[in-house]
Amino acid sequence: MVKRIKPDLSLSIGKLKLKNPVMAASGTFGYAEEFKDFIDLKKLGAIVTKTITVKPRYGNLPPRTCETPAGMLNSIGLENPGIDKFIREKLPFLKKLAVPLIVSIAAEESPDEFLVLIEQLDKINEVSAIELNISCPNLQKNKLISQDTKDTFEVIGSVRKFTQKCLITKLSPNVTSISEIAQAAQDAGSDALALINTLGGMSIDVNKRIPKLGSWVGGLSGPAIRPVAVKMVWEAYNKIKIPIIGMGGIIDTESALEFLLAGASAISIGTANFINPGVSLEIISGLEKYMAGNNIPDLSQLTGKLRACQD
Repeated sequence: MVKRIKPDLSLSIGKLKLKNPVMAASGTFGYAEEFKDFIDLKKLGAIVTKTITVKPRYGNLPPRTCETPAGMLNSIGLENPGIDKFIREKLPFLKKLAVPLIVSIAAEESPDEFLVLIEQLDKINEVSAIELNISCPNLQKNKLISQDTKDTFEVIGSVRKFTQKCLITKLSPNVTSISEIAQAAQDAGSDALALINTLGGMSIDVNKRIPKLGSWVGGLSGPAIRPVAVKMVWEAYNKIKIPIIGMGGIIDTESALEFLLAGASAISIGTANFINPGVSLEIISGLEKYMAGNNIPDLSQLTGKLRACQD
């Protein structure tokens, strides 16, 4: 009888140490306290908070979400309490979890707001990493920072000077070349990339002849975008050297494996949390079983190990 190995799911992303590669994605997990009665939060690889801005944001007009074929549209508009209230009211619970905490941040008007946020977060030991959300499609902007290589480079470069914490840059799929933007992010000093944010989309109520979202357009997520996300992870992986956190329609172990094989070092679960709060823990268990069954000792022998098609 062949003795199966016990696989090692741990990994490092810059200075960020994870016991497994499964994270709860920003915007779909609240501030974790909302899920404490459903799963053992301490088993997660990491938790990414809702995106925080300098001032409180009330978000976009309702309706803010609607279902679409194999996915959903959202236009939350980065509703959040602002950095001061986040530190005062949300952070205490997160500190107790002893799980790597990644705080997602965004600027509303000026990129300089990133530096204001960094200044406050950099001195908090329990903040393990910072996610630069330069790709939210719901701020009613004509152009996102992550849609321009120069803007991407400049913002990340300026932030990099003010913190030694792990920097993860979240990129938009709504670009001509994801590999060029990924290269700019790497060159500017980002420790890792998060791919991908939502795709721009719209849905219409044909009976009322009105958009289903209050802001008319929103971000498409869920399994419908997975093939796009996997392709972009693969394209970026073949261009850059820094780790990639893959996301976009992951709902089970098989879809998680798609991202890992395409080149992701870790994965983040988003929309699936709304359907099955325990999905992240199921995927952690599923990855361990897959690796043990295929005699894969650690994640490094799984990431990017996509094989050529066989004749």
